[in-house]
Amino acid sequence: MATTVYGIPNCDTVKKARVWLDGQAVGYRFHNWKTDGVDGDVLNRAIAQHGWERVLNRQGTTFRKLPEEERASLDAATALRIMQEHPSTIKRPILVVDDVIAVGFSPDGFQQALEAAGRQEAAQEGAQGN
Repeated sequence: MATTVYGIPNCDTVKKARVWLDGQAVGYRFHNWKTDGVDGDVLNRAIAQHGWERVLNRQGTTFRKLPEEERASLDAATALRIMQEHPSTIKRPILVVDDVIAVGFSPDGFQQALEAAGRQEAAQEGAQGN
């Protein structure tokens, strides 16, 4: 399984997620939005699976500092543009395991994503073996 964690390294939630993954002996690649840029494909897939309302982090300082008219007129296109221009407005972390995406960290959410990806992989291997 290809596993990638997307986020910002100094974010406390990202740190907790990485510690949890390390504790579970899950190998992963870390993609730093600040230095590596926002992966538009991953962002679009996360929005498709979870909705822009879940992927956009409205609680952070970066979002709250945006002009009021921009925050008041949110729709899918505006939210996507904001997240691409301001990576700190993306809910962190985003875990991608093959085709399964988890947004935000919780041990249960990450475990479910890993298990779902494992089931997908097993199903694909079974289909190829027939």
